[in-house]
This record gives sequence, C-alpha cells and structure tokens, in this order.
Amino acid sequence: QVQLVESGGGLVQAGGSLRLSCAASGSTWSTPAISWFRQTPGREREFVAGFSWSTLSTYYTDSVKGRFTIAGDNAKNTVYLQMNSLKPEDTAVYYCAAGRSIGTREVSYHYWGQGTQVTVSS
Repeated sequence: QVQLVESGGGLVQAGGSLRLSCAASGSTWSTPAISWFRQTPGREREFVAGFSWSTLSTYYTDSVKGRFTIAGDNAKNTVYLQMNSLKPEDTAVYYCAAGRSIGTREVSYHYWGQGTQVTVSS
C-alpha cells in the first residue's frame, strides 16, 4: 500500500505561483512514478506532469510546459509541482498519483491522494 498526501493548494491571482507537495509513504518502491492530474467539475481528470524516481525523467502536458516544473526530493519522499505564471484555466482540484511508470491515463496509476484545490483569479 502507498499513501499520498497533497498540500499547497490555495487562491492566487493570475500570473502568480504556487507549489504543490505530494508526500508518499508505505511501499513506495513499488510505484516509482508520481504524477499530477487535475480535474474541474463535469470533466475527467487531466494529466498535468509526471516524474519517475527510477529514471529521473519528467513529462508535461503541452499546456503547462515552460510554466510548471515537477521534481522529487528523495530525502523527504516528496514530489513537488512548482506552478508559475498561473492562469485562470489552471483552476482545478489537483491530485497526485503513484504508479509503476509515467502515463497520461488514470488507469496507469494505482494510488491517489485526496486532492488539493487550486483557484486562480483573473
């Protein structure tokens, strides 16, 4: 079992920044890929960014490239999503997820956090 706890969401003005954290515990060796998804009401979860502890590779959806950065802190077993130049369309509930490899589909992930709200005002 893997437990994921997100934090760092909040309200920010357009152009501002937030840093989300995803702290993992449990059998994390079994799920070396940690990714962030986001969801708005009435829509499916959308892949945002992924990080692999085993390869140190990263992957981003096109809409956040150049604005968001995903990185891991091995000592804290935490993956961060630094979000800069935020736009109102980034408003969503953000979830972190753990799986065996980075994938853009929800089915690639076995464990999910509870989500954290990000609201970007115009």
